[in-house]
Amino acid sequence: MIQAIVFFPLVGALIAGLLGRIIGHRTSEYITTGLLIGSAVLSWVVFAGYWFAPEAAEGAGHAEATKVVVLSWIHSGALQLDWVLRVDTLTAIMLVVVNTVSSLVHVYSIGYMADDPHRSRFFAYLSLFTFAMLMLVTADNLLQMFFGWEGVGLASYLLIGFWYRRPSANAAAMKAFVVNRVGDFGFALGIFAAFMVLGHLDFDGAFHAVPEHADATMRFLNWDAHAMTVVTLLLFMGAMGKSAQFLLHTWLPDAMAGPTPVSALIHAATMVTAGVFMVARLSPMFEASEFTMMVVMLVGAMTAFFAATVGLVQNDIKRVIAYSTCSQLGYMFVALGVGAYSVGIFHLFTHAFFKALLFLGAGSVIHAMHHEQDMRAMGGLKSKIPFTYWMMIIGTLALTGVGIPGTPLGFAGFFSKDGIIEVAYAAGESTGYIVFWALVVAAMFTSFYSWRLIHLTFHGKPREAHAAHGHDDHAHDDHGHHGSAYDNAHEAPRVMLVPLAILAVGAVLAGLVFNELFFGHAEHIEHFFQGSVVVPHELLEAAHQVPLWVKWSATLAMLLGFGAAWYMYLRDTGMPARLAATNPGLYRFLLNKWYFDELYDRIFVRPALWIGNALWKGFDDWLVDKTLTEGLGHRVKDVTARVVKLQSGYLYHYAFAMLIGIAALLTWAITAGGLL
Repeated sequence: MIQAIVFFPLVGALIAGLLGRIIGHRTSEYITTGLLIGSAVLSWVVFAGYWFAPEAAEGAGHAEATKVVVLSWIHSGALQLDWVLRVDTLTAIMLVVVNTVSSLVHVYSIGYMADDPHRSRFFAYLSLFTFAMLMLVTADNLLQMFFGWEGVGLASYLLIGFWYRRPSANAAAMKAFVVNRVGDFGFALGIFAAFMVLGHLDFDGAFHAVPEHADATMRFLNWDAHAMTVVTLLLFMGAMGKSAQFLLHTWLPDAMAGPTPVSALIHAATMVTAGVFMVARLSPMFEASEFTMMVVMLVGAMTAFFAATVGLVQNDIKRVIAYSTCSQLGYMFVALGVGAYSVGIFHLFTHAFFKALLFLGAGSVIHAMHHEQDMRAMGGLKSKIPFTYWMMIIGTLALTGVGIPGTPLGFAGFFSKDGIIEVAYAAGESTGYIVFWALVVAAMFTSFYSWRLIHLTFHGKPREAHAAHGHDDHAHDDHGHHGSAYDNAHEAPRVMLVPLAILAVGAVLAGLVFNELFFGHAEHIEHFFQGSVVVPHELLEAAHQVPLWVKWSATLAMLLGFGAAWYMYLRDTGMPARLAATNPGLYRFLLNKWYFDELYDRIFVRPALWIGNALWKGFDDWLVDKTLTEGLGHRVKDVTARVVKLQSGYLYHYAFAMLIGIAALLTWAITAGGLL
């Protein structure tokens, strides 16, 4: 069963990629989608085995992970690795997330990509992306994880730049690839360091070796560093790149250049969750360094706050949701940083449903508006696409965390996001409280920009197409329908709407149904995860005992954000423009995403171009080509041209030269006394 779950997407990718032109687009779509649905069903079967296991496992201790050996891989000295599919509770959760969302994205894409002439290639890339992520989450060692890690990076490059004739898509794909290489460089160094310090790359061996090397140091130049801190910081650098954390986040919004189904897959289930999964999987290693845990927590809090502020002023419907993803990933890392790994994975689990719902819902809006993405050119769509409207409402309710604290009433994000806020407060000390308030403020901003999206898109009166259009996926196929986009707006085909309905069920119920398994009593969580992550009993119990105002803080922040969005975009619609005019510096600062792209352009891109031009024109062109190659070449040519003239071809010239030579030798010999 495990082999089928993992390799079904690969089979689909190979069939669609290699035989797509022979079997046709429609057959490719059905084969890849059918295989993904099969993987999703089997994933739920595997997950159910862990879901219903806690009572049976009462008092039984930690269960061993199920391992399926695929092949004998690397056996060289101390490095002994087989290619093994590892399945435990954490893996089962990720299998459900990845395959469920991916199968629904496949179904949705049948309708969304119906007019694309290269859709068999698109479906091949989608399935390849899913396979790479499955290889990552089923890895049994760091090197195997790195294979899946790089696989999702490659697949994201292919999908973001799917329309390779568009310069913006090519630039976005390259940006994602390059920024992730920065993080992956750290991840690779972390793998090398882990093997050097722990002597193992397989997870079980490395985890058992951690206590022995908990106080070990590494000497670099003249500096002695805590070994596990160095290892985990390098590994976290990889997580920062893949999960778009602060400083390495710049690729994520530009990834919107790919088709909308790609955005849903990247942001909800695959690439961006890889970093969160990796830190949770390696929790025994991260627990060995308090400094690294603090860094993870602070980076997560900064990301949550930063991305939420930028989302306040974005006008592209997909970019708003993209910055929402960035912010929510920050919440997950805060939970990981305080040691509440199960709570971080809980938010990953619920987030997959409502974020995929929001992205696919946005795709339905873009489809209805003839590929218009600028929310300033929308409005009044509630009556035109009512089903999409209610699906987006459900996704927004889940994202903003609507619910009643202390009761089982709430959408998915209410249980998981509020749980993170509570564990942040329970972590205590000054750092925990600062992080707590950063998350509460981010929750208020999240509510504001989420409802701003709803109001600008669906409520009010239709607006004329804005001067600054944002065109999505099929912009190259557009035939100038923007002027009448609202009049021609219509609901998407059923094949696109069914996935929305299924995801909506998860957005409503995932938090309520699974809350006890992820954020209930520590003993229940311990039995459910069966040792696949570290479970901090004291912290979880403290989180349940936080003051009542802490439990209500996120809800009150959500209500403030909702009220502000309602007033500014439905009641006093001129207020946003007045605020922007009153605070132009702040508005441009947020609109330009804190100027990170411009900063990196000055710090990295321009110096790199200058060095490249200097090496090209100064070293290669002038020194190598003109001075060495051409300069010496010309001198040799000049000398040989003159020497060649001595070769006349006449015999008497050569005889005369020989006589002169003999005379010269005799003269030298007599002068030197050689004949005496």
